[in-house]
Amino acid sequence: MRRFLALLVLVGWTLAQVPAAWLGLRVSEQEGAWVFEGTGVRFSYVPGVGWAPPLDPALPPPQGTELALDERVLRAAGVVPTELPSARLRYRLAKDRLRLVLDLPPGSVPELPRADGESPGWFTFFVPYFVPNPPRLEGLSFRYGPQGTEIRYLAPAGRVYRWRTFPLGKPARFVMDAYFVPPPEETRLAEGIVLRREYVWTPEPLELVRVIARPGSWRLEPVGEPGKKQRLPEMAPDALALLNGGYYDPKTATPIGLWVVDGVPLSLPYGRSALMWDGGAPQAAVPTFKAWVVTPDGRTHPVGLNRWPARLTAYTVPGQVGRAGENVIVAQGDRVVHTYPAPVTLEPGYWALAYPADDPDWAGRLHPGDRLALYGALEPPVRYALEAGPLLVQGGRLAYRPEAEGFAKDAPQIRKVTYQAAVAWTREGELWLVTSGKTTPGVLAERLLALGAWGAIRMDSGGSAQLYAQGDLAYPTQERPVVSGLALWPR
Repeated sequence: MRRFLALLVLVGWTLAQVPAAWLGLRVSEQEGAWVFEGTGVRFSYVPGVGWAPPLDPALPPPQGTELALDERVLRAAGVVPTELPSARLRYRLAKDRLRLVLDLPPGSVPELPRADGESPGWFTFFVPYFVPNPPRLEGLSFRYGPQGTEIRYLAPAGRVYRWRTFPLGKPARFVMDAYFVPPPEETRLAEGIVLRREYVWTPEPLELVRVIARPGSWRLEPVGEPGKKQRLPEMAPDALALLNGGYYDPKTATPIGLWVVDGVPLSLPYGRSALMWDGGAPQAAVPTFKAWVVTPDGRTHPVGLNRWPARLTAYTVPGQVGRAGENVIVAQGDRVVHTYPAPVTLEPGYWALAYPADDPDWAGRLHPGDRLALYGALEPPVRYALEAGPLLVQGGRLAYRPEAEGFAKDAPQIRKVTYQAAVAWTREGELWLVTSGKTTPGVLAERLLALGAWGAIRMDSGGSAQLYAQGDLAYPTQERPVVSGLALWPR
């Protein structure tokens, strides 16, 4: 959701003047007096004299057909029952929402209902309290009755309306939120491909911008260059749409995770979910991958890879590698550079092989300059793949389990409320390139599932999240150079 400067309005303690009709009263002038009548109620005011008995003549006078919401007048006249408690109202108005807060009397228990829903125009809330300070706000009106107060609000024209209510305690309050956002908007990009802007509810409004491509109308490829940050349009200037890709090391632009183009791996798996496809409908899962090294004698040795440690483990991502009690062979290309005791800080452009320091088959076996080659293969192989994660939706069900993909519970990639990017698809093969307003990946997963996603995976997010359509940044409003992207063309 775009940020708007909220207008905070503080309602004072002065008596509000309201139309008599809000109190269910009719007003007429009879023999020089103003007469107010309603069901079982009749009282009058004589200009220059004051209120007629049984009201105290000195109580605040009316202003034409408007009455002051003075409880002494209204309760003495029987308009407001003596047993109906009072509660004061505050409000905050922003461009996209109105919040009403009812401060309940001391000692009250907020037993009012928690609810939410949609409205074609008017939002209507009923509260079992007398509200003596209705603010003067365009579109806001009140109706008072013996059982309480009905609050109505007419949001700006041409908007989508939604509301929610919930109680709060200590001190007791009742909150009424009314949201009004633009209706969905679609722009045709090509035959069978549209850009859709809309709001979904979480329950607050969340802006969602998607490129939606019908089955068979699209072609998707990973773009970019390992080790190089670029603006997305620079990666594929002729693409119809572009979405940012997977994770990378910010300092070195080294991709983190699997990256396959035309069956050739540009980067090996890290151990999280990857988007994989052969030209048709995609799938997302933690890839099944085998890795091995070949030593100078031609022997093949299976190895673990990155987040999948084994007795022999290969590392391809910059950072600290190896575990206590291991030695680490650092290699560049297919040549040994040196061997160090673990842990070792792996620099970009190098890879490493860790082994138990007391293993007689490996200790002192390889020397600088010796050949050591790392290989890997997907099972089954795919033409295109790009790793990111976590998985959001799989098989039409919520599949959001970030801890299963190595994300710590407090990892900022998971906990931070920020811009999100994802790829999703329906069971019929419709493809969505998705960006959203600031939220968490778990919330995004729920909303995509509710929209009908059969599968979905989160891509790199935060400042990297960006969606281009026809060469222009569609969402959000700031671009950032990234290492990889997903480019979509019409068939």
